Amino acid sequence: MNKIRAGVIGIGRMGTYHVGILSELDKVELAAVVDIDAKCRQVIEKDYETQGFDNYRDIYDKVDVAVVAVPTGMHYTIAKDLLNAGIHVLLEKPCANKLDHARELFQIAEDKNLTLHIGHVERFNGAVQELHKIVKSPIFVECKRMGPFSNRIKDDGVVLDIMIHDIDIILNLIKSKVVKVHVLGSSVFSDKDDLVNAQLKFENGCIANIIASRASQNQVRTLSVTQKDSFVVLDYTDQEIYVHRKSSSEHKLSKDSLRYKQESLVERIFVHKDNPLKLELQHFLDCATNGSPRKVAINNELYSLEIALNILSQFKNSSKK
Repeated sequence: MNKIRAGVIGIGRMGTYHVGILSELDKVELAAVVDIDAKCRQVIEKDYETQGFDNYRDIYDKVDVAVVAVPTGMHYTIAKDLLNAGIHVLLEKPCANKLDHARELFQIAEDKNLTLHIGHVERFNGAVQELHKIVKSPIFVECKRMGPFSNRIKDDGVVLDIMIHDIDIILNLIKSKVVKVHVLGSSVFSDKDDLVNAQLKFENGCIANIIASRASQNQVRTLSVTQKDSFVVLDYTDQEIYVHRKSSSEHKLSKDSLRYKQESLVERIFVHKDNPLKLELQHFLDCATNGSPRKVAINNELYSLEIALNILSQFKNSSKK
């Protein structure tokens, strides 16, 4: 059986992760890597015994599938060219920085019967997959994705870099249209959105509060869901889920202090832990070569981007005042 010829365009931090995993998959040949940084290319060429190029157009006849892990501003042009060349594409999130560009890319892929997969790796986090089995009727959802500032991402602020993960998960969890968006934020270490708090209200009455920050000195990656009969807490980093049930609280006033007491049954959910990026690449390859169905419908892909761009637009407008 012939191996799938894969290429990676952009071998920064994320691209290098893709290279490492693709090189380990049995049915895949890492046929090419592309980057304008010659030193970076040469290291990958040597370590993985593959060909390196400085122009992605040079790999058209060398690959069947391509991972695009370049800055967001280049997503549209490169993905469009690859699709028009008949190559299946895994495009790192966000799909594009304009909704019309994203629609066009999906249309080209559909017209040419190709797979265009957007790299929302958190969908493949074992804890997120278990979460969908537990959450049935959310009332309130809160996400926190916080960490220190890094110069690694120069193109995007926190909305398109990290908050988009939580937007995507929340929309697929709540399955209702957003009817109201309220945004607060600030630029702390750059001229972009470094700290953003977005509040979403949905048609079904659910409310979501999303905090994304690259101005925090500690790493936090959590999601919590309030339902009538339970409170669910997910930790992305540890891939752990805890479900609190039958909570009761009371306070006791003594001569010296006011104390609060809370009791609940806490259930730890078993989560099968695997490398989410590996699972994502395997799913992409399965869709590209076997025609397996998408994990998330195209309309939902576009809706996640639409809400993210709405939040970013509100942040930019508020910053001008």
